[in-house]
Amino acid sequence: MNKFWNWVRNEDNRTLYLNGTIAEESWFDDDVTPAAFKAELLSGEGDITVWINSPGGDCVAASQIYSMLMDYKGAVTVKIDGIAASAASVIAMAGTTVLMAPTALMMVHNPLTVAMGDSEEMKKAIALLDEVKESIINAYEIKTGLSRARLSHLMDAETWLSAHKAVELGFADDLLFQAAGDPAPPQPESFAFSRRTVTNRLLNKLPREAEETEQKQPAKPLYERLQLLKF
Repeated sequence: MNKFWNWVRNEDNRTLYLNGTIAEESWFDDDVTPAAFKAELLSGEGDITVWINSPGGDCVAASQIYSMLMDYKGAVTVKIDGIAASAASVIAMAGTTVLMAPTALMMVHNPLTVAMGDSEEMKKAIALLDEVKESIINAYEIKTGLSRARLSHLMDAETWLSAHKAVELGFADDLLFQAAGDPAPPQPESFAFSRRTVTNRLLNKLPREAEETEQKQPAKPLYERLQLLKF
């Protein structure tokens, strides 16, 4: 059995580490992995801490972990020290308190699948993805209080959130580490960016000289235009 989690016990509480891809093998038709996770979760009492550094993975596994943590009797403190992307961001929403390192990232996007068959099979796949998306929005909505329409737009754009932006939008409650000193320093600018936004901004940075040259010559493919940019 592949375990993508690890429990560590100490005198004060229990700590769960979720590192790497969630469920390398799907939890569909698999009673062993969910049962094992639940057994370890319920093997003790009291508050727990969940550290997350994961690019995501199986949405079914994420849904079950989310539900188990939401139903857990003790307080659940989620700490994101690297990345909580895709399915991992869903698990993070189960935290009673969600904290992010100043350097951490969170990413939300639409669910993905692989489909094969005729047009009817493709329609079924699209319908399935739509329903899965709605179920994911449920978790985001409960935590953030944002409208379903706004959450849907964030997912459509494959949005990456800095720690401050995640706090601003309600995906997280605070930062893991705060700057010392009194009074508190002003909050830095927060960032949310998507693939579309980045592409458009990069294209807007094309040198004017290059644009003038292109007006006199046939348009170049996008990949050749991007080669003109400096990062």
